[in-house]
Amino acid sequence: MSALEKSMHLGRLPSRPPVPGGGGSQSGAKMRMGPGRKRDFSPVSWSQYFESMEDVEVENETGKDISFTVVFNYSYTFRVYKSGSEGPVLLLLHGGGHSALSWAVFTAAIISRVQCRIVALDLRGHGETKVKNSEDLSAETMAKDVGNVVEAMYGDLPPPIMLIGHSMGGAIAVHTASSNLVPSLLGLCMIDVVEGTAMDALNSMQNFLRGRPKTFKSLENAIEWSVKSGQIRNLESARVSMVGQVKQCEGITSPEGSKSIVEGIIEEEEEDEEGSESVNKRKKEDDMETKKDHPYTWRIELAKTEKYWDGWFRGLSNLFLSCPIPKLLLLAGVDRLDKDLTIGQMQGKFQMQVLPQCGHAVHEDAPDKVAEAVATFLIRHRFAESIGGFQCVFPGC
Repeated sequence: MSALEKSMHLGRLPSRPPVPGGGGSQSGAKMRMGPGRKRDFSPVSWSQYFESMEDVEVENETGKDISFTVVFNYSYTFRVYKSGSEGPVLLLLHGGGHSALSWAVFTAAIISRVQCRIVALDLRGHGETKVKNSEDLSAETMAKDVGNVVEAMYGDLPPPIMLIGHSMGGAIAVHTASSNLVPSLLGLCMIDVVEGTAMDALNSMQNFLRGRPKTFKSLENAIEWSVKSGQIRNLESARVSMVGQVKQCEGITSPEGSKSIVEGIIEEEEEDEEGSESVNKRKKEDDMETKKDHPYTWRIELAKTEKYWDGWFRGLSNLFLSCPIPKLLLLAGVDRLDKDLTIGQMQGKFQMQVLPQCGHAVHEDAPDKVAEAVATFLIRHRFAESIGGFQCVFPGC
């Protein structure tokens, strides 16, 4: 396995390098289309895959502002997308840099196979979730967030819940389960995250992040890049998922507005002394021109989350094995297994299935295969009933 593939365990990088292009941005116009009909990279609404959307309000613990010695409460809102009305709740946690929309196509696939309810959550700092300290992405904080959202949605009597997480979200699912933050938890699923390979990849992660485009000309450009770079190999999923990964650059309203801002900066700079005038003017002008020409950027600066990476993954394998509930591990390749999980799998401590020919975003690249594996797991443990004539296909491992 290449170092780049190992890096995918942070849930945010393409499985092969981005298409070469100068600077920190990439123009979709420079990407050559192959022969045949042009592919549609236009964004698709969440409503084509989920039944409803809700902002769940969570009252955070009472805090104390030391500077003013005032006691206060924060109200946070967590964006969730939902489908289904009966059966166990599948609480879906996305990978780093992604959003709940990464589960859109999987949701449609699983709902057609088993009777279940879907709750796909935007974790703090991601998607449309709004919290006061969005930079705190520690495993402990995000695990508490999950427990708080469950409590806010269901009160003291939550329905049976299965946690399913991809990459970073898989790690958070394990931390949530091991801390007993979801009292009605009946199952746990990790998708393509293993402690050993994730820890090995941390040293090179910043280099990979620097290799990504910083901005995009449009949502279509972002979607096209995600597919052609290999970050998401399934165009259908990319068209709905990338909307949750990028946002409009701040201060950009229209090309005309951007132009006037640039001109204003230039005029103001001309009044300064000539020493640093030209340097400052060029820098500000270049920054604004970049935003004008490439008005979309990433919703979260993943490079700034580095201090939390170790906490997400260190000790993850043993935490996963120690959770006293039925467990499922879905991987893009068997070579991702580390020593602890290899031993645990041989001892029958969890069910494992390898889904080849997928990138790191397994649930986006092969949503039907992942839905089939999860549905089979649910039916095998009698957590849910099949619908639509779905027939279980039990894996060999």
